[in-house]
Amino acid sequence: MEAATVLKAARNKKERRLAALADWLGGIDAVAGAELSPASDDASFRRYFRVQTGQTGQESFIVMDAPPEQEDCRTFIRIADYLEVMRLNAPRIIEANPKDGFLLITDLGSTQYLDALREEPTAAPAMYADALHALHILQERGRSYQASLPPYDEDLLRFELSIFRDWLYETHLGLTFTEEDEGCWQGVCDLLVRNALDQPRVFVHRDYHSRNLMLTDLNNPGILDFQDALEGPLTYDLVSLLKDCYVRLPQQQVREWALGFYANLDASIQEEVDERLFIRYFDLMGVQRHLKASGIFTRLKHRDGKPGYMADVPRTLGYIVDLASEYDELGWLIELINSRCLRALEAAS
Repeated sequence: MEAATVLKAARNKKERRLAALADWLGGIDAVAGAELSPASDDASFRRYFRVQTGQTGQESFIVMDAPPEQEDCRTFIRIADYLEVMRLNAPRIIEANPKDGFLLITDLGSTQYLDALREEPTAAPAMYADALHALHILQERGRSYQASLPPYDEDLLRFELSIFRDWLYETHLGLTFTEEDEGCWQGVCDLLVRNALDQPRVFVHRDYHSRNLMLTDLNNPGILDFQDALEGPLTYDLVSLLKDCYVRLPQQQVREWALGFYANLDASIQEEVDERLFIRYFDLMGVQRHLKASGIFTRLKHRDGKPGYMADVPRTLGYIVDLASEYDELGWLIELINSRCLRALEAAS
């Protein structure tokens, strides 16, 4: 099928879903007759719209369009309920139509942490203090729910690592591993998987970063995009927040905030994991996440026609290069990123 035909079919499908969404909203008194406006972009197949009601649009809601064949919004509903019980600031469900993939939820505003940090960098300490506090709550109160979440297991960790190789290294850069590379790559994967599985298990948001945190006046931050939550490694969300793929914080500040987070962990965890081991968990967890994220950004370009995330790949891989002097076992990977990946990406830009 020609590309133009595929694009036309996709547009038609979106238009049909938008019409069905409008019909569904027409049956909800609170928003009947209100106009939809785009609310945000998303790296998934979900779309978000803002609905404002009243003569001056003083009341605002968000509408999620999640095609059922690609997104299961029932998971979103379930995790949203957990977060509400934890008293975290996440969207509440107003009306739901899981069969068709439509949700009407509360609106947490339009100021992402990312935007706020760019506009007012001096606000970072207060913003991150709130985000770290919310993460502690998620892990502590989330103990009651984490067993009901899917496990962040070895198969998933290895699959995520393969995204880097398949999409960035091979598809985008057109490179292949030598036989020696193959052995080194498997060694790195074994190291990173073992590091993740050895950690205490907690409630993991799985995408806890500046694009999914909203700056709010009350109970900051607002927390979005939590539907992929898993039971997994202690440091996963912390490294997502502090070694963010979209904004870079000073290295010394990252280390101080990571250690501050450790200092506030439950004593039972501190007995199991000392400070030095915690930082090792944190750093190596970041390597796994940043390999995955750089692969996902590339997949978005080649598979989904969303090239905008490619600008974040050098920053994302740069976090791995930062560890060159601290972890000898990452030597091969860091050399590969420096001499092959980053150099090729720079040449192509």
